[in-house]
Amino acid sequence: MRLINQLLLVTLIMTAQSTMAAERPAGAPCAAAVHHEFDFWVGDWSVTEHGKPAGSNRIERLLEGCALLENWTGAGGARGHSLNFYDAERHLWQQTWIDSSGSALNLEGHFTDGRMILTSLKPGVKIADRIIWTPNQDGTVRQLWEHTDDAGKTWKPAFDGLYTRR
Repeated sequence: MRLINQLLLVTLIMTAQSTMAAERPAGAPCAAAVHHEFDFWVGDWSVTEHGKPAGSNRIERLLEGCALLENWTGAGGARGHSLNFYDAERHLWQQTWIDSSGSALNLEGHFTDGRMILTSLKPGVKIADRIIWTPNQDGTVRQLWEHTDDAGKTWKPAFDGLYTRR
């Protein structure tokens, strides 16, 4: 009886592995174009706001293109990091941010009309953030961070940064 249970377990594991492999696309796990919609942000950047230095940011690919790591240093010395990735199960982008003051932010959204738009807005919640990254034709990237306290009826700019490659 013990041998039969072991054989059954091995068969179940092999079947599950075979099923999971069949559901994955061929090639690298994050090779699909959707996983690279945010690649325009990858690079080493000087960041300004209204023409004044705001900080520097280095965005790098991780895990064979499955994620992006943000490394922010503000002009005043504050630091922060975010992990960004496309969640294939939920069909959306996710960002998790933490900074040296202990502030955290969780955003999700989509690449739409040539822009990455991520928000923390949830049903029933009045206070939220939205960040929009727009790649410009000259190679710069605009990052517009907005805040709402009325469930998204109105949005006010919190940060309007211009990223220029170093």
